[in-house]
Amino acid sequence: MKLLLFISNAFINTMGITQPSPKAANRAAWFIFIMLSAVLATVVTIAVLALRWASHR
Repeated sequence: MKLLLFISNAFINTMGITQPSPKAANRAAWFIFIMLSAVLATVVTIAVLALRWASHR
């Protein structure tokens, strides 16, 4: 959880967003984690499909 909070705080500080309350910080950390996971899953899926398509040709 500390890593998630570190990443979300880095994002919040980089974007210049007002520091949230602890409850909102936890929510933001989980939201950022879910979004990063979705992007990673999408990239992996596209890579696997591209490799399968390339190997069948």
